[in-house]
Amino acid sequence: MNYTQGIRRNWRQFALQLFVVFAVGLTIGSERTVVPVLGRDVLGVESLLVIGSFVVSFGFVKAILNLYGGKWAEEFGRRRVLIAGWLVALPIPFVLIYAPNWWWITGANVLLGVNQGLTWSMSVNAKIDLAGSEARGLAVGLDEAFGYGGVAVGSWVTGVVAARYGLRPEPFYGLLGVVILAGLVSVLFVEETLPYARAESDGNETDADLSFSEVVKRATYGDQTLFAAAQAGSVEKFVDVLVWIAFPLYLSASGLGVAHIGLVVGVYGGVWGVLQLWTGRLADKIGRRPPVVAGMFVAGAGVLATTLVSGFSSWVVTAGVTGVGMALLYPNLITVIGDAAHPSWRATGLGVYRMWRDAGYGFGAVVIGITADVFSIHDAFYVTAYAMFISGVIVLVSMRETHPTLGEYERPRTAERNSVSDE
Repeated sequence: MNYTQGIRRNWRQFALQLFVVFAVGLTIGSERTVVPVLGRDVLGVESLLVIGSFVVSFGFVKAILNLYGGKWAEEFGRRRVLIAGWLVALPIPFVLIYAPNWWWITGANVLLGVNQGLTWSMSVNAKIDLAGSEARGLAVGLDEAFGYGGVAVGSWVTGVVAARYGLRPEPFYGLLGVVILAGLVSVLFVEETLPYARAESDGNETDADLSFSEVVKRATYGDQTLFAAAQAGSVEKFVDVLVWIAFPLYLSASGLGVAHIGLVVGVYGGVWGVLQLWTGRLADKIGRRPPVVAGMFVAGAGVLATTLVSGFSSWVVTAGVTGVGMALLYPNLITVIGDAAHPSWRATGLGVYRMWRDAGYGFGAVVIGITADVFSIHDAFYVTAYAMFISGVIVLVSMRETHPTLGEYERPRTAERNSVSDE
C-alpha cells in the first residue's frame, strides 16, 4: 500500500478523525457547565479546592496517559489505543447520574482523564501522520478547532438542558450517546495511521535512535525550545481550569443563571475552537513562534479583564478575548513538537509534551483552589493572568522557530544517545 501523506489525498480518514476529536470535545464539554454547580447545589460542596479535586484527578491521570499513550501508539498503533480510550469512557455518564457524593464525581474524572489522554492524543497523532510536514500546522489547527468546538457545543447544550430539566440526569444522556457512537465509528471505520509515520521516516535517520527515557529528557528539559513549549503548555492550562471550575461559580455568584453561564463558557471554547482553523494555517505561513507568544499575552489579558468588567455582555467579550489567545497558542505549541521530533519518536515526544501540558490541570486546580479559598476568587483570576504573562516571557526568550522552512531550529545531525542538547 502507498502511504503518501497529504490531507486531500487522505481526506476520508482525515474527516473521520475530525469527527472523533469533535466527539472527544463533546465528552469533556458535557461536564464543564453543570458539574461544578452540581457539586455546590446538589452535593453540598462549598470549598473551591474540593470542587477542583475532580480537575486534579482528571489532569494528573490524563497527563500520565498522554505520556504512555504516545509510547503505546508507537508500539501498538494509534487505532487500538483510540478504541481503548472509548471503552474506558462508557461508565462515566452513569457515575455522573447516580453519584451519591462528590468523591464519586472525582472518580468519574479519573476515567475521563484516561479517555481524554488516549483518544485525543491518538486523534492528533493520526492527523499529523496523514497530513505531512507541509500541512502540519493546518492539521493540528483543524484537530484543535473541532475538538474545542466540541467542548463549546457540549458546554452550551448541557447548560440549556440543565436550565430546562435540572442538573441531572438529563444533561448526561447525550454524553452516553456520544461515547457509544464515537466508539462504534472508531471500531468500524477508523484505519491505522502508524505506517504513514514510518514511511515519512524512511531515509531520514537524523536523530532517530532515541530511547523512551531520552525522549522524555529531551522534551522536558534537554532542549531549550521544547522546554519553553512544555512550560507554556502547562501554564496555559491554568486558564482552562479557571474557566472550568471558577467561571461557573464566579458568574453564578454574580447573578447569572446556568443557561447564561453555559453561553459564556461556550463562547470561550467556541472562539478558541473556530479560530484554530485560521491560526494553524497562519503558523504554516509565518511560523509557530509569533502566534504562541501573542497568544500567551492575549489570553492572560482576557482573564485579567474578566475581573475588571461586569455584566453578561461584558463577560461574553472577555471570554471571547481569552478564547482568541488560546486559539493562537494552543495548536501551535503542539506543532512545535511535531516539527522538532523525528517521525520515529514523534508520538512519544507529543506524549511527553501533552503530559506536562495536562499536568497543568492538576497544578492549576490546586493553585486556583487554594488562592480562592484563602484569599478570594478574584485573586485566582489575578494569579492565572500573571502566570500567563511570566510564561509568555519565557517563550519569547527561549523558544526558537521550528517551521520546516522559516525556522532556525535544527535537530542534531547524528543520533547521540547520551546527548539531549538543542543544537
